[in-house]
Amino acid sequence: MDNFDEYIRQGEPNKADKAIVWKTAIGLQKVDGLIPSDYLIATAKQNIEGDISIDEVKHLIDSYYKQNPEKDNKNRTEEADKVSARIAEILSEQTFTFSPAEYLSIHHRLFQNIYSHAGKIRDYNITKKECVLNGETVLYASAKSLKATLEYDFEQEKKFNYKGLNEQEIIEHIAQFISHLWQIPIFGEGNTRTTAIFLIKYLRKLGFKRVNNDLFEKHSWYFRNALVRANYEDLSRGIHKTDKFLIYFLSNLLLDKKYSLRNREIHVLFNDTVNTNIDTVKSENDTVNDTVLNLIKQNNNITATEICEKLNISLSTAKRRLKKLKESGIIKRIGSDKTGHWKIL
Repeated sequence: MDNFDEYIRQGEPNKADKAIVWKTAIGLQKVDGLIPSDYLIATAKQNIEGDISIDEVKHLIDSYYKQNPEKDNKNRTEEADKVSARIAEILSEQTFTFSPAEYLSIHHRLFQNIYSHAGKIRDYNITKKECVLNGETVLYASAKSLKATLEYDFEQEKKFNYKGLNEQEIIEHIAQFISHLWQIPIFGEGNTRTTAIFLIKYLRKLGFKRVNNDLFEKHSWYFRNALVRANYEDLSRGIHKTDKFLIYFLSNLLLDKKYSLRNREIHVLFNDTVNTNIDTVKSENDTVNDTVLNLIKQNNNITATEICEKLNISLSTAKRRLKKLKESGIIKRIGSDKTGHWKIL
């Protein structure tokens, strides 16, 4: 991503604007653990330079994967590349309508020919294990009520009057609306990326012209986890829904505040579900270690690189956490670094 920063530093308006759009588009892939290819990065730079249009970018990406089909779809690089280009296209457009139809259209444009259900309301119930909740899931809206719920949320927002609100009250209301929209969620996959793009376009409509979209590039995983915490509660354990983390994100996004955006601060620890051996790991980074352990519980083939992407930490930090868990006798590596797997002791 450093490749794009030079365009912003140079200050040429057209190139800088395009670079910001591409940084946002590529950064948002992290919410699903995806990393675009070097080919996409190089093609995006051609667009920033003005050598090719966004339509030509999309055509080149499509042609590239026709000639070089993914043999192993595990990393979903093709999806990351195509969706990045489509996000860049949508964010470059000066059009927007605040409506459920627009929301559905964004999903369709992002995931057409990638998901069979692109732009379609799901007709089945879903659950998603969240590492930030130690494998627990947010309770999502029932498939039977999705359309009505979506229309209700939009209608309520249309009626809402922002007049007389101070900046903090505006941020708090936007946080509430966007967390409700995400919690429905309408689609089987791709909800967070769709919601993020819709939010950016809606903020522009509300008059926020100078949105710090760098946050979606650098902290997209935090954004998703903040949405999770805004919609999860377990009163038996004293855990309540909180918009606090989402408000931090939006305050930094819109008001240039400097709140700390650390995923480990969002993480919920359940004393009765975390392995008691964790107690042997005593440091200020215990929360990160617990999160790493839960990622391993969900996928014992996970790599240090994948851990750093999911937790928005450096690769060296991810390796250091793994080493500490191994030294504490909590996990063990079976086989080689490339083909082996983790075993929880």
